[in-house]
Order: sequence, then structure tokens, then C-alpha cells
Amino acid sequence: MKYLLIPPTALQGTVVLPTSKSISNRVLIINALAESDMPIEGVSDCDDTRVMLNVLQSNDTAFDVGAAGTSMRFLTAFLSKIVGKWEITGSERMKNRPIKLLVDALNELGAKIEYIEKEGYPPLRIYGSALQGGRIEMQGNISSQYISALLMLAPTMQQGLRLVLQGDIISVPYIQMTIKIMEQFGIQSYWKGNEIYIPNQAYTPVPFVVEGDWSAASYWYEMLALAPQGEVELKGLYKDSVQGDAAIATIFEHIGVKTKFTKQGVILSKKAPKKGKLVYNFVNQPDLAQTCVVCCCLLGIPFYFSGLQSLKIKETDRIYALVTELKKLGYVVHQKDNSILEFNNERCDVATEQSIDTYDDHRMAMAFAPACIKVGEISINEPHVVTKSYPNFWVDLQSLGFTLHQM
Repeated sequence: MKYLLIPPTALQGTVVLPTSKSISNRVLIINALAESDMPIEGVSDCDDTRVMLNVLQSNDTAFDVGAAGTSMRFLTAFLSKIVGKWEITGSERMKNRPIKLLVDALNELGAKIEYIEKEGYPPLRIYGSALQGGRIEMQGNISSQYISALLMLAPTMQQGLRLVLQGDIISVPYIQMTIKIMEQFGIQSYWKGNEIYIPNQAYTPVPFVVEGDWSAASYWYEMLALAPQGEVELKGLYKDSVQGDAAIATIFEHIGVKTKFTKQGVILSKKAPKKGKLVYNFVNQPDLAQTCVVCCCLLGIPFYFSGLQSLKIKETDRIYALVTELKKLGYVVHQKDNSILEFNNERCDVATEQSIDTYDDHRMAMAFAPACIKVGEISINEPHVVTKSYPNFWVDLQSLGFTLHQM
């Protein structure tokens, strides 16, 4: 299936954003560890969070998380301390996404986890029991989800956890998000330099309200930057957000969107983009990269984007996917060292059919959908992938005047 998108003449309206799946997934794990019956308001309605809820509320012992990478990592850690024998698997892509570093760390802390098929990859067999904890070392340039999975479990370990991160630490805001949410549930932590220490202690059950998703907001920033005119209100965003992706407001100051904060969220309006090459390190906000790469190409803004190493192991190889699909639209983006994308306004022939492949990746679909504003119309293949994080994305587009034709 594909959608043919035709843009409105102007972008004007209000959007109620989905709530943050990153926050929702962390709160659900922490709430379960706290054995809390307190309410959690605004839990995300995306695929990843539904998978998490289904497992946490299930009486089964074998689980299939599909393509939900966050759920695979968080639940692997969670199940390792829940007494019982568990099995967890996922989609074919998930079976090729590495999890060895997390499994090794958990086993070193007292867990017992085995590989059912291929060494270092799901599916896993987990024998849950109390974890001893203690001191471990990990590379800091691994997925922050590994680190967050361990940190959330840390207070329940008999010796707590002293996590020493070696080298550069990537995606720091996601680690900070985890710690800040844990603090709201009564947990004390100590982070100095490359060492995080969380002693053994009890989570305190508390009610929680999940805020709007800044990652989802990024696509509306892109749309307004590409639109000839307009103004968009996004509801549910906080100025003092725990989400690192709130940096999108600062990035788009360069690209041509102004952000005004209100009690309900933000109002986006157009402004003149800054001149010159945009240089930015996405090491702390890798999920914003696709939005910014596509938008800058379409606006003819040259860029040098670094810190993209984690894009190789996301839902797809996002670096390859971006370079390949942008060529269809006539833009040549160069990749270096599997961590850098550079655009110098180099162009190529436009593909006869501008039909964008999504690679089973929600962010590919949402980052390329706004391109119709510049090219007149565009086809998005397998558009249903947006349910992973933003189930109402296409509905929201239609509410602001976009025309969608199913093909």
C-alpha cells in the first residue's frame, strides 16, 4: 500500500501531539518495579508502548515484541529480575539487532540469559531472579537504551549499581530523562564524570502525567519550514521538558521556524532562515536527524551533520535509507565514517516516480511526507509504519489540509 500526498496551499491549524513514547516506556517499567497502582495519565498509544503494556499485563511466559526495539531492551532487563522462565523474540529485523552488550552486562550483574538462536541477538531465554548488582564497565557510545535499561533496574539490585561508562557518552539526554523520571519515583542517583551510582533503594509509587512528544513535533517544524506561509499550534509540549529532542526548537531557528511557548504548548511561525552551512552534532538527538536532513535538502541549506553513528542500528540503516531516498528527489548527500552526513547543494536527476520507500521505519515515512510541499505531490510506501510512534500522523495531516489518496 502507498499514500499519494498532495499539500495544502497554506499550513494553518492546531495539532494535539501524541505523548512521548520514550517517557511512556520508562514510566511503565518503573511503575511495574514500584509495584504501583497509581494512575499514569497520557500513556502513548503507539505500537512500542502497546507492546510494553501487553507484556506487563500478560500472564504468558513467551513474548513477541515485533519491531519495538525499546521494548526488547527494557523488557529484557525487567524480566531478568522477575522470578520465572521467560522467552522474548521479535521481527526478523529485531533478530538482527544486536543485544549482546546488554545481555553480557545483565549476566555479569547476576542474571541468567541465553540466546535461543544466534549468539548476540534475540530471541532470548531469560531465567528471572534477584540480581546481585555491583560495579560494571560499558562503552559510553552504545545505545542509551542499554544504559537506561540497567539504570531503571539498579535500585532493585542487592548491591545497587555502579556503572562506569568508558569513552564518549552518546545520547546523554535519554540517560538524563531516565534518571529524572526515576527521581520522581523517589530514587536517588549520583552521576559524576563517567560514573553513575545508584544504591539499593525502593521506588515510591506516584501518579504521573506523560508530556507531548518533541520527536513528533519535529515533523511539524519541517512542514512549516517548507510551507510558503502558515502558523501551527502544537499542544502538549513543555518548555522545561525532560526530552532531549526539545532541541528541535533551537535547530529550526536556523532553518526558518520561530517557537513561542504557551500554557498549552507551542505556536510555530515562519522566520527567515539563517545564511550559511548548518553544522550540528546529533549525538544527543539522533531521532531528529532524518527530519533535519530532508528539510535542509529541500530548502537548499547545506549542512554537515555528525554524531549519527547510532542511525546504523535503528529500525533500519537510516544513513543508507536517507542517502538512497533523497537521490530519488534529486539530492546528493554524502556519508562519511558511518556517522556523518554532508550536503553541499549537489543535485542529480530526479527519479521518474517519486515514491519513497520507508524501510519499515516510522521516521522515514514522517520525515519524507512533508516533501510534498516542495515537490507538489509524493508517494509514501507502506505508510502504516507511523503507528510505531505517531498513530494519528496521517489523520493530523488531513486535518490541516493535506490530501491523501490510497494507492
